[in-house]
Amino acid sequence: MLKCLWKKGLRTFGEKSLGCNVKMADKQHWGAPERNKLAIWGVLEGLLEGRNGTVLEVASGSGQHAGHFAPLLPDGVVWQPSELDAGALFGSIRAWTKEYSNVRDPVRLDVLDEDWPVGGADVVLVFTANLLHIAPFQCSEGLFRGAGRTLSPGGNLAIYGPFKIDGHHTTQSNADFDASLRARDPSWGVRNLNDLEELARLSGLELSSRHPMP
Repeated sequence: MLKCLWKKGLRTFGEKSLGCNVKMADKQHWGAPERNKLAIWGVLEGLLEGRNGTVLEVASGSGQHAGHFAPLLPDGVVWQPSELDAGALFGSIRAWTKEYSNVRDPVRLDVLDEDWPVGGADVVLVFTANLLHIAPFQCSEGLFRGAGRTLSPGGNLAIYGPFKIDGHHTTQSNADFDASLRARDPSWGVRNLNDLEELARLSGLELSSRHPMP
């Protein structure tokens, strides 16, 4: 896995897992956020140091990342969770974050929409984990366009997930994972970082760093 950071003028970029539908009041527990939360925070912490504004999490899933990061956020930074499927996941997000005053109520966000529901917030970071490989490539395009429109100058887009480099998988396990994804849905798959760099360029972003991740 990698976390890639893309900077806006300077703005920056670095990926969501599928969950099951449960009752609205239930906390969902997904394995991936538990495994990667510490490593991800190790990068986000540096991006947020000395900043004031909003972190927009795209595709918050179960809400575990929001719940873990909320007590660690610097003063002056608030977390805005979002999801496409409000019915299945808003309840879990709220259950994970209800005790934190620096987490806003989740909003419905479709990355393909031209207008993202950020309400004029000063967005200093757009973050998403495990999204791009389980969505059509149009969602990658929408994510970069939306981040380019939404981020404040000097803000960052951080994407966690598996990537190909120069068209090649970095591990055999990633190659096997990619094949399994494409067998389930031909529009899914591990994305080529070079293609994402071009999307970033078209959106006024540039790749600023890559971080190996579990």
